[in-house]
Amino acid sequence: MPNAQTDDRDLVAQFRNEHTKNSAFSMILQRYQKKVYWHVRRIVINHDDADDVVQNTFIKVWENLEKFREDSKLYTWLFRVATNEALLFLNKKKAKFNTPIDEMDYSLLDSLQSGSYFNGNAAELKLQTAILTLPEKQRLVFNMKYYDALKYEEMEEILGTSVGALKASYHHAVKKIEEFLKKD
Repeated sequence: MPNAQTDDRDLVAQFRNEHTKNSAFSMILQRYQKKVYWHVRRIVINHDDADDVVQNTFIKVWENLEKFREDSKLYTWLFRVATNEALLFLNKKKAKFNTPIDEMDYSLLDSLQSGSYFNGNAAELKLQTAILTLPEKQRLVFNMKYYDALKYEEMEEILGTSVGALKASYHHAVKKIEEFLKKD
């Protein structure tokens, strides 16, 4: 039975063992579900959508964890799966409603402002609004750096983008957010 001290490599090994698979997966859920939820929530904004994406993420994790090559950390792999699932969800939503990308951002903003799960103050709402004005890649990089406190090397593994490009994206995102926050 995995305990709190079990490291990720041990959890993956236990997941690959039929006798400890379920308990190892439960431990992975315990350890990462909340972090993955908030990562996804900042991408899709809506609570119910985030729940759906997180559920899909962990279904994919269950189906593919045995094939995990361990050339990255478990949590960066989880974040990569979650990020891909969230972006796939948004793209499907855009296609379903035949919504141009810029209009989809307004839809996300409306969802943020009217969402019953948003409990932030006016400053947090303004910051979230500023983040939603960013291009998708800059928004992802900003959220991963600012909220998830990921290192550029970890983001590189998740997004498949060079550290230099990620630093540039973060820099541009911060400048755009600062400009947005200066308005009014």
